[in-house]
Amino acid sequence: MFEFYTPEALWLLLLLPAWWIWRRLRRKDAIVFSRTAVLATGPHVGGWVPHAIFALRNIALASFIVALARPRSGAHTETRTSEGINIVLAIDLSSSMLALDFRPNNRIEVAKDKVKQFIARRTSDRIGIVAFASEALTQVPLTTDYPVVMQAVSNLQAGQLEDGTAIGNAIATAANRLRDAPGKSRVLILLTDGVNNRGNVEPVVAAKAAEAYGIKIYGIGVGSVGMAPVPVGRNAAGGLRYEYQPVEIDERLLSNVSAMTGGRYFRARDAAALQNIYAQIDRMERAPVRSITTVRYRELYRWPLTLGLLALFGELALVAWKAPLP
Repeated sequence: MFEFYTPEALWLLLLLPAWWIWRRLRRKDAIVFSRTAVLATGPHVGGWVPHAIFALRNIALASFIVALARPRSGAHTETRTSEGINIVLAIDLSSSMLALDFRPNNRIEVAKDKVKQFIARRTSDRIGIVAFASEALTQVPLTTDYPVVMQAVSNLQAGQLEDGTAIGNAIATAANRLRDAPGKSRVLILLTDGVNNRGNVEPVVAAKAAEAYGIKIYGIGVGSVGMAPVPVGRNAAGGLRYEYQPVEIDERLLSNVSAMTGGRYFRARDAAALQNIYAQIDRMERAPVRSITTVRYRELYRWPLTLGLLALFGELALVAWKAPLP
């Protein structure tokens, strides 16, 4: 980008043609000689010298005026900043998350994969992890250290905690992490495949507290419709033994706690649906980005100033060498 810092100075350039016209008019007056031989006895100046002096003087004046206008060039620098969103991902680790209805893997492994994809799309958000079964425990507090968050998600395993589904405790633990978080946006993404059957905090009570802290809850129910192969124990070889059991998700409760806080409930019946749900939440929960544009200028007045000085010195040199000022 090129501009003049004081462009009004360029109006002075109009004085140069005015001066040239005035000079031409003044020279219409002439001295009449009766004999041209008289001129031969006076000082002689080459015909080009007065014109060169005049041109150099104009170049010098024009250059000084341009330098006075302070030409400069600049480059735009755009800085994009975002306040970021505070997000806690609460993930159910009850034994039913080992159900094999999200083939080719179980629910928990598919959920971990989609959660990591969701985290990978965030850039300036603070993310925390809460794992829950019969109780809820913080695995990672809110942080922007995404590699640490990713590793914590990878380490999650069904069976880490005593079996059960404490949805109320999960909401309360996440809300406790989010309530003092900086910024205005606080989000809890609660993923579960069951019914609240453990814990000492009612989900609706916890949701009301979350609402008071300005926390938005997105509930995700994972599980197919009908029957699903669910682990019920271990076989003689030590491996998990599966039986088909009804898929039970308290969708009414999850819809209620989500709506109470201004969020939304989603149902994921397979891996593709779960991926799409996280993509939808990713699009809905984006922190506003502020753009600050700064311009770094480089002053260019030295170039016309140097040209003007060279022209001035050239004029003075010609005057000293050949003739007086015209």
